[in-house]
Amino acid sequence: MNGDLQTARRWFDAAYRQAEQSGDPIALGLAALGLGGRWVQEHRTCAESEAVRTRQLRALSLLDASSPLALRLRVRLRGEDDYRDGTHTGILRALREARDSGDPFAVAEALSLAHHCLLGPEHAALRRELAGELIGQAAVTERRGDLLMGLMWRTVDLFLAADPHAERCLEELRRLLGEHAYLAVGYVVNAIEVMLAIREGRFDEAEKLAGECFERGVKAGDMDATGWFGGQVGAIRWYQGRAGELVPALLDLVSSPTLSPIDNSYLAGLALAAAVAGDHRLAAGNLARVRGRDLADLPSSSSWMVSMYFVTETAHLLQDAGTAAQAYALLSPYAGLPVIGSLGVVCFGSVEHSLGMAALTMGDLERAVRHLRAAVQANLALGHWPAAALSRCRLGQALALRDGPQDASALAELATAAREARELGMTLPGLIGRPDEARGACQFRRHGRHWRIELGGRVAVADHSVGMAHLAALVANPGREILAADLAAGTWSQEGEGSSAQPVLDDLARDSYRERLTQLQAEIDELEEMNDLERVSALRLEREWLVAELTAATGIGGRARPFAGSEERARIAVGKAIRRALSRIAAVDAVIGEELRATVQTGLRCCYRPR
Repeated sequence: MNGDLQTARRWFDAAYRQAEQSGDPIALGLAALGLGGRWVQEHRTCAESEAVRTRQLRALSLLDASSPLALRLRVRLRGEDDYRDGTHTGILRALREARDSGDPFAVAEALSLAHHCLLGPEHAALRRELAGELIGQAAVTERRGDLLMGLMWRTVDLFLAADPHAERCLEELRRLLGEHAYLAVGYVVNAIEVMLAIREGRFDEAEKLAGECFERGVKAGDMDATGWFGGQVGAIRWYQGRAGELVPALLDLVSSPTLSPIDNSYLAGLALAAAVAGDHRLAAGNLARVRGRDLADLPSSSSWMVSMYFVTETAHLLQDAGTAAQAYALLSPYAGLPVIGSLGVVCFGSVEHSLGMAALTMGDLERAVRHLRAAVQANLALGHWPAAALSRCRLGQALALRDGPQDASALAELATAAREARELGMTLPGLIGRPDEARGACQFRRHGRHWRIELGGRVAVADHSVGMAHLAALVANPGREILAADLAAGTWSQEGEGSSAQPVLDDLARDSYRERLTQLQAEIDELEEMNDLERVSALRLEREWLVAELTAATGIGGRARPFAGSEERARIAVGKAIRRALSRIAAVDAVIGEELRATVQTGLRCCYRPR
């Protein structure tokens, strides 16, 4: 009655033993039924689940087959069998039998168990009907737990359907729990609150809430406590760009007997984490385990969507077009749904994103752009800011592949995604190119106030800085040593020697900057009259940058300012600028950032030595 599953199991175990000693079949049946708990598969290890099943079958054999208690035991056994096999036909037959019997307790229990067996995305409409019926049935049973379970299922259904009013139902559930705690349902509410914190990009707070949620799950005796906590931390690390750190923990977790028998999301998550970490052998092996003989054989469950999300992301990193094509076909019917794990534990945004990633891996750029553009809008509607930033980043990359690296739309999407990622504390992934692309040397291309950095098929876009210009000069001349003083001055000789008294900007550059300043001021004045404050703000930023560049490059009377400092001062200034630029690149694409850190040498002489 308090949702304390752990304590209840101990009492029901003691009750079963006493009933067995006294030879009381009714007490034996009630105790065996109670051992099942509120959820399906509350006993996860093989030894525990078979022991409880044997007790329930024994109790059933001692009862009158037509009695309500026997019916309730059959409902429980069929629910357990169906869930374990990833099916639902048995529990739906048991539900019909319970309705025909007229026993309200059997009906309520069958409704909840049937709902649990129908958590795959294809059963959304039927689940809503079952949840509504359970809420109504609670008025007949007069059991508070039935009402809370019905409202909990309805809340979960609304989130799974991306219903914009899901949080209204969540608030109703919170108020009822505030009147009297119910640990099992309260734990689900806590898990949903973690998911919402991640959606809002409050990663530090979400991780703290996940720890507290785990403790409540353990207190309630919920067998999913470890798995849910792992999923919540995994989602946070994914959006932080740190999924590779999860490999050791996931290697342990995938073998845990506490995981649901039809949950493949942790195997798929391990494949993705391994791919992010660069361990393609481990990634390919676990992807093959998830895929089996046919990806379509993956059982439908509450974790199916998350598994498929991980499959499409891993397939992209491994450039596995065949798996991506299979995933695309399987996910297509659910384009309008969010990728939510279990009962609202984690959310990875819209299915449109996974469809876009699958299309991108398949090389269908037109389709990828269409899905990713839809994903950005769907994720904004969900209020999932990290997922929106990630989808926008992938959209920009797809546009760059389709329309060229200088495409204005691609650059705009990538720049917006990079800004959003910085605000959220995210690290966005780079683009994986076609599988036959060699790693080769890095390339820098400047587009206005942004730099496009390409390496081995990966693409990153970063804001301009002095250090970025230094890196571009080094990368354009692989293997050639350039004096730090010449980099600081903005010129250097082809022989790697030069004068440290060269101007920072030549006459042509200064005139170009001044002409652009005049244009910007005219545009700003015009837009201020139109009250277009957003574009005015953007143009003012560019104007401020140009003014700063001119100020730094000119001396008294507007004459070109030479870099006349000592070699040591140049070494320090250039080294700091390059390190800042490398950090900026790594924040956008960790792989490119680490590769440049390993191949760029700074000092009195600087050099880029590609491997």
